Amino acid sequence: MSILFSPLAVGPVTVPNRIVVSPMCQYSAEDGCAGDWHRTYLPMLGMSGAGLVILEATAVERRGRITHGCLGLYSDAAERALAPVMAAARAYAVPGTKWGVQLGHSGRKGSSQRPWEGGRALSQAEDAWPTFGPSALPFDDGWPVPGLLEAADFERIERAFVAAALRARRIGFDLIELHMAHGYLMHAMLSPLANRRDDAFGGDFDRRAAFPTAVARAVRAAVPDLAVGARITGTDWAEGGLTPEDAVEMAARLKAEGLDYVCVSSGGITPKIRIPVGPNYQVPFAARVKAETGIITQAVGMIVDPEEAEAVLQRGEADQIALARAILDDPRWGWHAAERLGSEIERPAQFARVAPPVWPGSRMRRP
Repeated sequence: MSILFSPLAVGPVTVPNRIVVSPMCQYSAEDGCAGDWHRTYLPMLGMSGAGLVILEATAVERRGRITHGCLGLYSDAAERALAPVMAAARAYAVPGTKWGVQLGHSGRKGSSQRPWEGGRALSQAEDAWPTFGPSALPFDDGWPVPGLLEAADFERIERAFVAAALRARRIGFDLIELHMAHGYLMHAMLSPLANRRDDAFGGDFDRRAAFPTAVARAVRAAVPDLAVGARITGTDWAEGGLTPEDAVEMAARLKAEGLDYVCVSSGGITPKIRIPVGPNYQVPFAARVKAETGIITQAVGMIVDPEEAEAVLQRGEADQIALARAILDDPRWGWHAAERLGSEIERPAQFARVAPPVWPGSRMRRP
């Protein structure tokens, strides 16, 4: 059996294989509440064959959304809306599939249009809301200057992460991922490109890491029975920004706080930075974090072919492979990967007729 299709214990949760559906914003909620799109979309992800499916970035407070369409877990209404959607997704998923949710706060990147509406900062006519950041530095030209986070804001947001984690546990999630990447609030706190404070939350790495570390500690304590991890930044791809060395240091701190894994991504702190995107372009960051900290590590970013995914695992560069666009492109990626790698994967009984050797079409997909 390939490593990709071997089980893995991630803290208290054992996933049946190493394929992870990476969180992908859908911008299709209503005031944080899941709706018809999620009723269709989430069961599709559950049938993908991935051992772990992580829901999109989910705001811990209303002002922490990226767009008006972002999912949230900041209200009773949002919890009530998501619970039956998740119950259906679990019921029809490939047996053994585990479910996670990524909790985050948009920070200075919030109050923006959906990508297909332009992705710019919302105008007042579009019901913009005030944003917050570690410093009075806008995300980009034409974006508002964020409000400066004060001590009371840090306390409120930490409590919001804990409250959302408890809602997630009540809904039945197996895992919580804390979003510390892509330019959102906790990444902005960590990056010297966005955090120019000179108080207890800014300056050297220790102080810039204080708030994300406190959130991780609080969430870990609140849900000891769930797996908890974080998406972190491998590099800001810019001089003066976060480096792979910082990623190693942050992963080590999170491991010391009891987190079970990290997913190593990169970029997003400002749109002006050119990122050399290509196949496996972020894998070296994951490999370094894994080698130097020993924490369970997910590799993510333009990993498309099953053979590529297997090779990353065989070389010991990561423990799990997180896929986003590959899954949107092929919602049965896990099934097809199993066929290509000579492994077996359980499918919903309704799809048994397309499993090899019953379905000769499966052989047509092999290279």
